[in-house]
Amino acid sequence: MGTNIHASCVDFLGQGILITGISGSGKSDLCLRLIMEQGAKLVADDRVNLTLFQDNIIATAPTILQGLLEVRGVGIINIQYCPQTSIKLAINLINDFDKIERMPEEKYFEFRGKKIRCFDLYGKDSSIVSKVLAALTLV
Repeated sequence: MGTNIHASCVDFLGQGILITGISGSGKSDLCLRLIMEQGAKLVADDRVNLTLFQDNIIATAPTILQGLLEVRGVGIINIQYCPQTSIKLAINLINDFDKIERMPEEKYFEFRGKKIRCFDLYGKDSSIVSKVLAALTLV
């Protein structure tokens, strides 16, 4: 049985990126930028179902939200989506730039005993897409 969490998720070249943060921190915006700028595929926006399968954290969208992405200022759009992905990286969006560590200690997102590398990033940073891609090189 899966667990539903408040988060968004994309698949980038077969690598799932889970994006967490409080409402308004930029989760949907980061998804949109990764999709439009890097060719990522939407898995889920706002709510993500997580399950553990063969030591992998698998992300899917609740049926009612499949293929839907909220674009603030535009509305909810239909977009091509990926039905599931294996999470390789977690990004936790922080609303205060001053709370981002310059040289952070390793941090992890944990689900049912499986740990995935997690990075705190400022959601409104103009270089956030590049930082996410850089973080992928460390997992």
